[in-house]
Amino acid sequence: MGAPLLVDAAEKFSSPIDMALKELEAEILPMIIRRTLPDGTYKDIPLKWLLEEK
Repeated sequence: MGAPLLVDAAEKFSSPIDMALKELEAEILPMIIRRTLPDGTYKDIPLKWLLEEK
């Protein structure tokens, strides 16, 4: 969709999914999930928090 590539472009990727997975593994995606709570407040959850092993 025209987003800039955030990983090394020298690597060969077979699909856009492979590129996204590489960016996800490198923890460089600037994504935040906003969860709206029933009282109208919200909580921002960085994507890297969801990938942490506990």
